[in-house]
Amino acid sequence: MLYYLSLLSHWFGPLNVFQYVTFRTVAAAITSFLFCLWIGPRVIEVLRRLKLGQPLRKKEEVHKLADLHENKAGTPTMGGVLILFSLALSCVLWGKPTNPYLWIALGSTLALGTLGFCDDYAKIRKKSSGGLSGWRKILVQAAVAAGVVGALLMIPRAREAALTLQVPFVREDFFLFHLPIWVAVLLFVFIIVGSSNAVNLTDGLDGLASGCLLTVALVLGLFAYLSSHAVIASYLFLPKVPGGEELVIFCSALFGSCLGFLWFNCHPAKVFMGDTGSLALGGAVAVVAICINQELLLAVIGGVFVMEAVSVILQVASFKLTGKRIFAMSPIHHHFELRGWSETAVVVRFWILSVVFALAGLASLKLR
Repeated sequence: MLYYLSLLSHWFGPLNVFQYVTFRTVAAAITSFLFCLWIGPRVIEVLRRLKLGQPLRKKEEVHKLADLHENKAGTPTMGGVLILFSLALSCVLWGKPTNPYLWIALGSTLALGTLGFCDDYAKIRKKSSGGLSGWRKILVQAAVAAGVVGALLMIPRAREAALTLQVPFVREDFFLFHLPIWVAVLLFVFIIVGSSNAVNLTDGLDGLASGCLLTVALVLGLFAYLSSHAVIASYLFLPKVPGGEELVIFCSALFGSCLGFLWFNCHPAKVFMGDTGSLALGGAVAVVAICINQELLLAVIGGVFVMEAVSVILQVASFKLTGKRIFAMSPIHHHFELRGWSETAVVVRFWILSVVFALAGLASLKLR
């Protein structure tokens, strides 16, 4: 919206700054961060008054973990609305309204956030940790993913990019797959559903998911910026994404929103993001990765989320096949808790891993 102030620059020169991506990127992060800090106490108080507390799993289900987390009972959930409100406001204010990538990313994020909100509400109403059925959530996530693919295919400049798959750490002209439409649809559904649920699994400790998302948002924002410049993209052998600069605004707003939310979500948390936030944010980073042709790189920079999801898959598979568990408990962050690590130690060490994975993703810019 404020982008259009640049059209008045011939009357007042300084207004020209509103057309620059760098200025709007910084402004988007600051806006979402400050708005989240401002609205946070008010939203938390409303959630508390409505008694929208996080239902914890029963002691028969989690045993010793219930004792470690008993102080979390009653903490307001659905805090993801803080992130979504801040993200939407910042994108509307600082994004270029005519750019389709911005609205694809924001629209899919809000859609998944709505699904998460319904799931959180179902948990609170049932007073249990089980909300909507798993298949119902997957169907909605798949529908959102299919909508993203359909929207990209309708954009002439994005259609070819949507049907190609680049392998990270390899030069674009050496290793680039061209996908049939049906393969692209299935792949993108898998990526969005997988990423959305992986972040959801990670959101089990104070500040864990929101902190790890900061590095993912930064790296994706950088890749979006580089890919939007034809000369830079050619030099670095990156896919060229004309118009992708507005995804930088989206990632910046996402970074600021998560940072603001972390202010209230750090240990001891005053609010949890719930599925409202985790499903939305997991989908958000997946959609951005798809738009800039870095779907496989997402598995590298989001290594913490992959690690969490794989630990659950291995645990379930091992128990069903052998009757034995690999970990003390899954997702893997709970394994370390039960091995004596404090909650803060687990979270900080996983943040460190998130930075390491982000650096590995950045290394792909030169290791080609």
